[in-house]
Amino acid sequence: MAKPPLVRAQAAAAQLVYALPRPLRRLFAGRAVRLDGQELALDAQVLLKLQKVSGTRLGEREIEAARAEMENGQQVINGKRLDGVVTREVSIPSDGAALPATFYTPAGPAEPSGMLVFYHGGGWVVGSRETHDNAVRYLAKHAGVRVLSIEYRLAPEHPFPVPVNDAIAAFDFAHAKAADLGADPDRIAVGGDSAGGNLAAVVALETTRRGGPAPVFQMLIYPAVDLTTRRRSHMLFGKNLLLTDSGITWFQGHYVPEGVDRADPRLSPLLAPDHSGLPPAYVATAGFDPLRDEGEAYAEKLRAAGVPVALSRQSDLIHGYLSFTGIGTRSREAVAELAGALRQALAGPKNTP
Repeated sequence: MAKPPLVRAQAAAAQLVYALPRPLRRLFAGRAVRLDGQELALDAQVLLKLQKVSGTRLGEREIEAARAEMENGQQVINGKRLDGVVTREVSIPSDGAALPATFYTPAGPAEPSGMLVFYHGGGWVVGSRETHDNAVRYLAKHAGVRVLSIEYRLAPEHPFPVPVNDAIAAFDFAHAKAADLGADPDRIAVGGDSAGGNLAAVVALETTRRGGPAPVFQMLIYPAVDLTTRRRSHMLFGKNLLLTDSGITWFQGHYVPEGVDRADPRLSPLLAPDHSGLPPAYVATAGFDPLRDEGEAYAEKLRAAGVPVALSRQSDLIHGYLSFTGIGTRSREAVAELAGALRQALAGPKNTP
């Protein structure tokens, strides 16, 4: 996708700022931010300053304007498109609709390989395969697995439970078509960030409970897993960061129809009555994120149910870091950890002499 002139200029300016020596980046960002025993990474603080200067924010405006702003914002910080990955378009049937999806194949993976079904973040309202393209490329390339990135339908045009149904349909499609896609049907994971992490958790829960094909692994990146309450992290980190408490209210208000019980496990998987038997999970949280505490509570709930869980808090990062690999270095370090976990989880059977 070609960048508009203003976006190109903003992207060049962002790269220039991140290329400055550290003392000058600190001068641009301002005094170090310390909260709850954590210090915000300079890379993240620079990004927040750039966001403030440009006047952008996540959500909290007219729907089309919010969507356009997220698309343009990601183009500013994405950096160069990663190579070493081949893509093709796929269509997935779901409740009479045809969901667009992009299928990513890294150079030289074993065949059949593991596959990740990926759901993008954006509060179920904004975001797309395009906003998460470089992040998905990174995961495919560095984990050495195929990735199917889904364009599920968005609220408010398609509120709950439509995105959930789309997410399940995408997993079922991936499993049914695994051989055609060069993937092993017994090594299919689900994953996503924020709202996409919510959908991945719900897919793991729903498919396990119904019986039949289910994911072998779930990668939940700063997931929203409880829409019923505000935890301490909401109050600590609900202002002046990328995702705000008022932004969460805006997203949920568009996603959840009036009168729907937010304790429904398809909305709040943390509140499911039983988590036993779910696939192993990698739960990643960010220290400076309103969703931090519910993500970590979910990891503990899974662990208490006997599910193997790895919990990784990136204590110096903010919500959204999966998509920041094009700027600075700190987010790339965190995403490299995600890719390593995915590679390990979907590795094929070891060869024996």
